[in-house]
Amino acid sequence: MAKKIVRPLRSEADYETALADIEQYFEKEPTVGTPEADRFDLLALVIEDYEKKHWPIDPPDPIEAIRHRMETGGLSQSDLGRVLGSRQRASDVLSRKRKLTMQMAWKLHRDWGIAAEALIQPPAAPRRSGRAAS
Repeated sequence: MAKKIVRPLRSEADYETALADIEQYFEKEPTVGTPEADRFDLLALVIEDYEKKHWPIDPPDPIEAIRHRMETGGLSQSDLGRVLGSRQRASDVLSRKRKLTMQMAWKLHRDWGIAAEALIQPPAAPRRSGRAAS
């Protein structure tokens, strides 16, 4: 049976079909350099593209990313203080009294493996008051 050509996914039905098509490769990965391996790679790319467009996942808030790393790694505020230069600085960052600098973000990325994208995203825009202008 001839394999269907891999095309961009334009609907949920296309997406479901692509998922069903790629499943066959999970049990037995194709050999690199073969037409089957190329088909697998193309299916993975169109599926990833569809998912990014329809269900984007924003990186976590920088402070939440730090807290998550501390929790999952059994790290304390003292450990964070060693990375950032002082326990007080760590406290201020965690309580959002001090902004995370690029140097701090780099150290956290390098030393703790926190994704740089999570650490360097811009802060959320301040909310405006509900008062209408007169």
